[in-house]
Amino acid sequence: MLQKKSKITPLDIVLLLILFGGFVYIIYQITVKLNYKWQWAIIPQYLFRRDAETGRWIPNYLMQGLFTTLRLSIWGVILATLFGTVMGLLRTSKSLFYRMIARSYVELMRNLPPLIIIFIFYFFLSDQIMPFIGLDDFLRSSSPGTQQFFEVLFAPPSVASAFISALFTLSIFEGAYITEIVRAGIESVEKGQWEAAHALALSKWHTMRYIILPQAIQRLLPALAGQFISLIKDSAIVSIISIQELSYQGTQLMASTYLTIEIWITISLMYLVLTLSCSIAVGKLETYMARSRV
Repeated sequence: MLQKKSKITPLDIVLLLILFGGFVYIIYQITVKLNYKWQWAIIPQYLFRRDAETGRWIPNYLMQGLFTTLRLSIWGVILATLFGTVMGLLRTSKSLFYRMIARSYVELMRNLPPLIIIFIFYFFLSDQIMPFIGLDDFLRSSSPGTQQFFEVLFAPPSVASAFISALFTLSIFEGAYITEIVRAGIESVEKGQWEAAHALALSKWHTMRYIILPQAIQRLLPALAGQFISLIKDSAIVSIISIQELSYQGTQLMASTYLTIEIWITISLMYLVLTLSCSIAVGKLETYMARSRV
């Protein structure tokens, strides 16, 4: 079915004019009423700086924070989707035991503040599990190439434990919401699809893989996009355990430069780029899946 092309209506123009007028009014209030001196010329040096040794432009504080946020978001989306899918399947299982495990996980994560969960995982993982795994010792004794590879994919070896703790916290917390999205997607598939698969003598695994999940995934993509965007925004909370992501770097720069508005507007735009990119990517995937079924 062809989608109708959207047209700009007079109401759209009026709303845009109102938004633009509100933006101009805010800028006027900040500039005139608060007598704020804008210093946008200083901001680019906190994005990139020239290395004195090589003469090349390299990422500075804000871009380093953006890359850390990007790593947290990418790995967080992968792990949260994995947790959510597994628990979503358990939520729809015929076994009461499996359903209770998944429901306990969902209720626990959804009813605890993420800040508390971060502290629990940070002190527990960093102090108990990480020494047992030996990740810090492995990274300290590994070659510079291995350390650089780990830093590119995750974080500098010096903050490996804190980064992994933050990553698992985000993944498990967001995975609880993805669990309910997956459960709702599976349960939205018509009962006749299950009955048809049963009539064809398909196993539950093959029914889920070839019939139910392909239909459920397309239906839950919009909700997943919203949850992925939420994960990107929620990644800012890990700054509380000194993960040098975008919000943490912004806080440090604001304290040292006092460029409050410029820094936070820049950070807002950087977050907007991340979230819009995620939204567009999921939208393209949804369109592709819809066309492939035609």
